[in-house]
Order: sequence, then structure tokens, then C-alpha cells
Amino acid sequence: MGIVAGLDSSPDFTRIVVCDSDTGAVLRQGYAPHPLESPEGGGRPADVDPQAWLLSLGEAAGGGLLEGVQAIGVSAQANSVVPLDAQGNTVRPAMVGGDKRAQVAAADLIDGLGGREAWAQAVGSVPQAAQPVTKLRWLARNEPDAAARTAVLLQAHDWLVWQLLGRPTRRTTDRGGASGTGYWSAASGGYRPDLVELALGHQVMLPEVIGPAEAAGTTPEGLLISAGTGETQAAAFGLGIGLGDAVVSLGASGSVMAVHTEPLVDQSGMITALADATGMHLPVVTTLNAVRTLRGAAELLGVPDLESLSELAMKSTPGAHGLVLLPYLEGERTPNLPHTAGTLAGLRRESMRPEHLARAAFEGMLCGLGDALDVLRGRGVEVRRVFLLGAAAELPAVQASAPALFGTQVVVPQPADYAAIGSARQAAWALGASQGSLDPRTPPVWQGAVAQVLEPGEELAVGQAVRQQFVSVREQTHPGALRT
Repeated sequence: MGIVAGLDSSPDFTRIVVCDSDTGAVLRQGYAPHPLESPEGGGRPADVDPQAWLLSLGEAAGGGLLEGVQAIGVSAQANSVVPLDAQGNTVRPAMVGGDKRAQVAAADLIDGLGGREAWAQAVGSVPQAAQPVTKLRWLARNEPDAAARTAVLLQAHDWLVWQLLGRPTRRTTDRGGASGTGYWSAASGGYRPDLVELALGHQVMLPEVIGPAEAAGTTPEGLLISAGTGETQAAAFGLGIGLGDAVVSLGASGSVMAVHTEPLVDQSGMITALADATGMHLPVVTTLNAVRTLRGAAELLGVPDLESLSELAMKSTPGAHGLVLLPYLEGERTPNLPHTAGTLAGLRRESMRPEHLARAAFEGMLCGLGDALDVLRGRGVEVRRVFLLGAAAELPAVQASAPALFGTQVVVPQPADYAAIGSARQAAWALGASQGSLDPRTPPVWQGAVAQVLEPGEELAVGQAVRQQFVSVREQTHPGALRT
């Protein structure tokens, strides 16, 4: 029995799991928050000293957690940029997260290459404010000295892998991480250095993209470090999703991703053409309004929490007595309506009750995510079952509605550190491939996630009628906004 570890450096903390390399059983775990300073007004900082990630990693690995471990995999938050100078030192703090500062830079870049279609053809997606390529344009415009000193670009997981290996001359990344940068094409499997130059103003060194089962290197102590990947790809790998599977993630905003055999080119900007951690593709569609819709409804109705909102919604019936909520409270990305507001339609005297509005909020959120699923289905992505993630997936009102509204089986996995587990699975794959015991084209088979399975059953026809009602209101209010 081999022992491997996976670490996930999320925006707020580091989690480490130590697993049996054959079965994936979790043997030990560690956790530590990043020592981050909150910006004025709270929230997450947009700029982070990467040393904070190393400090929390060291703390999470304390107490002999990694004793006996033969290989480590690393995942970290996506959309992070660590700019280094020629000596390997950071020229400024890492730029992380959904960076609203860069919205103007995104528009500049789209125009600079000749429009959305040109970007879609180049790298499979249109620049968004959070993406590394857009952050580089912001850096060039706002901190030209730092931009001029930037000689090497890494993402968070690349930087951590490089640090664990003792800062070697060779720097690596994986397809999954590279695919989110905005300057690597999943279709061609190569970088577009011209896009880095368009954004930053000059060429830089980019990490070598290695295969899913390749090792980034070995530490002086003989510990194998696998390629690493982005948090999204690691979570998908940890869940064990494959062709026919989609993952719907319920955060404040929502995301839908699915495994597909080929990259999708999308000039609308709704699909981000990511690669996964196995050699396949992972197209992602996001909505800006998921759990924030529920929180808004709870505040409006004066209920204390989402559990109470769910309880209230369950007193209504499918279709919420004709109430339809288009949940575009922050504008929306799918469909692309950045400046719109939400719409509540179907008000009648008999529908003006708290339980019906609560039900409409749940149905509106799920139908919005159903639209995102349909964007993928409309491009030939097969969806036979949906994995539903996030704390809100446990709410009875979500579980009662999701299978019928999505029109498919819904799997609700038990909460677990799936990104860290996926990183450990990658480490086991690289270890087995290096020893000749695993095929580098086939990842190790680990036990699947413990999960609840929900079927649409007899509610399917009702759910599809509710969904059609939502689509009709959307089309009346925003004609042609969503072309799947």
C-alpha cells in the first residue's frame, strides 16, 4: 500500500488529505487558514503575498501529517497570477480571485484582438475580468514598473509546486491550469505568447505544460510532486466524474461544468473552454445568481436563514402558483445581461403569499442553472446525471425540485474535500506511472463519493412545465438573450 497526499490551497485556507494510493481512503487530514489581512471593508484581498500560502501549508502539514507519504499533488485557486522577476522573486503580491478592477481591461483586450470571435478562435473563450490574461493588461496599465520587471508568470498551484521542489530552473503547469489563463488554447494544446504580449506589453517565460500523469519533479528527500492543477479540475477529479456527468455548484454565484471529449469554441463568452486533469475537456458555464438569490428572498421575506426559506417554500407547490422569478439580481452572465435586474412575473392575488415567493426563488435559481446546462447540451455535451455541490444542495427545497427541473438524475455527494482528494488521486497516478504500475493514460480507480441519488420520477412532467414557464417569461422579458 502506498500513501499519497493532496493539498488544496483555496482562497481562504489550505486543506491536506493523506490517502491510500490504491483505494483513495482518507487516512489523515490537516487544515490551516491563510494568514491574510482583510482589506478595508472586509471581504477577500485582491492581492496576496504568496508566502501566506506557504505558511498555512506548513501549519496544515504539522504534527507529522506527511509521514510515510510518497507523492503529493497540489491544487489551488484558479485565476491567480504570480508575477516573478528574472531571479524568481515576486515583483508584487499575487493577483487573485474575481478581480473587478480588471473589467475595463477585459473590454480593452477583446477590442485589441478584434472582438469576441477572435478570442474564441484563439483560446476557446472570451476574456473575463478574473482571468490571468486580463489581470496582465490591468498590471501593464496601472503598474507599468511591475509589469516591466515581470519575467516569469505562474499561477498559484504552479508556484506552490515550484516551491515544494526547491525552486528549480524548470517550472511546470498542467493543461487544466493553463486552460484558464486566457493565453493557452485547449484546442491546439499550446500557448499564445502573442496574447501575453498584447496584455502585458512584452514576452515572458511561461511554465512547461506537462501531461496529467507526469511528475513535476522529486524533492531532495525523494518525494514525488505531481503536475498539480486548478481547484475546479481537482474537485472534478476527486468526485470521479466522467463522460455524461455534469457538476452544478451552488455558491453565491453558480457554475455548471461537464466532461467532454473536445474543446468548445464559444464566441458568446458563456462557455469557458477549460481542460480537465485527465486529458479530456471541461467546459464551464457560470451564472452570477445562485445562493445570493435565496439570501435576497430570505431577507425580503424576513426569515432568518436558508433552512427557514426552504421550509417555507415546501409549503407551496411546483410552479409557485404561477410566480416566476428571473433571478438576475446582479445582472447575469448566462444569459449575457450584465446590466439587467431581476423580474418577478405572474403576480395574482392568490399567489401573493410568502411561501409562493420562497418557492419561486428556489425554482428561479435552479432554472437559471438549467439554462446554463442547456448551453452545454446545445453544444453536444451529453448530461446523464448532475452532481450538485454546495451547502445549499442539502436544502429540501433544492432536492425536491432539482431532478425534475434539470430533467435528469441528481447526485448530492456528502461534503468532503474533493479538490484535495483529486490532488491526492493525481499524485497516486503520477506515482504509479513513474513506477510502471499504472498506465499514464488511465487514472487510478478510487472509491466514489458517498452520495444521495435523487431521480426525477413522476415529477418530471411537472418540472419540465415549470421550466417551460420560466423560459417563456425569460423570452418575453429578454427576447433572444439565450441562444443555446
